[in-house]
Amino acid sequence: MADLLTIKNLRIEATAYPPGEAPRHLVLVDGVSVSVQKGRVLGLIGESGAGKSTIGLAALSYGRGGVRLTGGQVLLNGRDIRAEGAAGLRALRGREVTYVAQSAAAAFNPAKRLMAQVIETSLLHKLMTKEQAEVRAIELFAKLGLPNPETFGRRYPHQVSGGQLQRAMTAMALCPKPDLVIFDEPTTALDVTTQIDVLAAIKEAIRDTGVAAIYITHDLAVVAQVADDILVLRHGKAVEYGATDQIISTPVQDYTQALVSVRRIDHAEKSDAAPILRVQGITARYRGTDFDVLQSITVDVAAGQTLAIVGESGSGKSTLARVITGLLPARSGQITFDGRTLSPDLANRSKDDLRQVQMIYQMADTAMNPRQTVGTIIGRPLEFYFGLKGEAKRARVQELLDQIEMGAGFENRYPAELSGGQKQRVCIARALAAKPKLILCDEVTSALDPLVADGILKLLLNLQAQEGVAYVFITHDLATVKAIADKIAVMYRGKVVRYGQKSDVLAPPFDDYTDLLLSSVPEMKTGWLESVLKTRKMESAGN
Repeated sequence: MADLLTIKNLRIEATAYPPGEAPRHLVLVDGVSVSVQKGRVLGLIGESGAGKSTIGLAALSYGRGGVRLTGGQVLLNGRDIRAEGAAGLRALRGREVTYVAQSAAAAFNPAKRLMAQVIETSLLHKLMTKEQAEVRAIELFAKLGLPNPETFGRRYPHQVSGGQLQRAMTAMALCPKPDLVIFDEPTTALDVTTQIDVLAAIKEAIRDTGVAAIYITHDLAVVAQVADDILVLRHGKAVEYGATDQIISTPVQDYTQALVSVRRIDHAEKSDAAPILRVQGITARYRGTDFDVLQSITVDVAAGQTLAIVGESGSGKSTLARVITGLLPARSGQITFDGRTLSPDLANRSKDDLRQVQMIYQMADTAMNPRQTVGTIIGRPLEFYFGLKGEAKRARVQELLDQIEMGAGFENRYPAELSGGQKQRVCIARALAAKPKLILCDEVTSALDPLVADGILKLLLNLQAQEGVAYVFITHDLATVKAIADKIAVMYRGKVVRYGQKSDVLAPPFDDYTDLLLSSVPEMKTGWLESVLKTRKMESAGN
């Protein structure tokens, strides 16, 4: 079978302009060759900064700001798209090749309804009428497991959860019936139960339409379920390339072996102790809505311990974090911190209350000002809370950089010059700068590859041992929960359905939802997805 996409000796470069230094020449991708056939999926995997997304975007003959394709060929249906002019690329993008970004929240226009955005490309390229495009979109909404497919498109982006928005973006990419789809971490923001449905839908769509796909991810267990072939990347170079079975079962290179064999740390839970944070009977809803997104939530966490909050997209995990920080005042209930009741509203909390409760966000890219250096980002809370300036501030910034194991040389760098793992470490340092007693960690490892994520978790546990800080760790990743939690709260549709010490929550008998969560964690073997879906279909038929 002829290749739909062929990449030969691809070289991609960029130039960095550090303040006060000479421009730096960077080689992002160096001599990579790979191919994709119609109806097949190529998985690109590797650590943050390995060049995965850069290669994926090259399939659209595109490079993010300042990135240049300087060598090699990108052949789509036999023609080199690097030679296409602006008009040719406009005709190609969104028609022959479409793209599913990692952050759907940043990709959608908040002022337009979802349906208008999902069908926009199909109409722009005159591939179908508006009525035909809407029918196609509704079919894809149903296939991707979105609620109320007939009316889902009437919603605005802010009216759906992050996981639902990611699936809507997948529908947008599939709507024009392209030859090739670039999936750039499409399930990173999804809980494990939803992820299974989306992975199954992607596989079904590829099988039914014959579309080819490049699936970019940091999760080898996930890519094993959808990819026919895998290219392992590191530092912009190909490490190993082969069939999925071979890469998973008999990897040749040391780096691939490390990816396959990585095992999350198994954190021994601490015994229950007097809580530093008490969340008691919290009920909350968003302004302008008539339903409660949190219903009578009661949880707590002790100093130096970790409470993991786990559940599917839309279960209320991040909303609970917003209530704890005061960003969303609760309708009822109260939050007690370090022996005092916190005001429900952020604006009415004292400066010391603000200092002692910090937050680390999922997407480090959007959590930092791209125009500020690392030193400025970490130094801001030092100046705001403690009045540090000049040499005292610089010295403390360096202490924090040392603490997060980044050391010297990073203070004058900008976020764009850091890898994903480094960016997340800077966000951790910024939170630590305030000397908090509690840090809310909202999916802080979900966008990181296994090796980097494992390092971040170890760092957080070491910092907890040194500083005695408590964590509320929000995640849909049960491997992370097992690695870091002392207590676990399982949330479903705004309620806590299972809660207690880790050893109790993860021990049978399970309620139906917790059982579903635990059985949905991907295993690093081919055929796992089909096996799980078959088992569930049989169980459903039996009921």
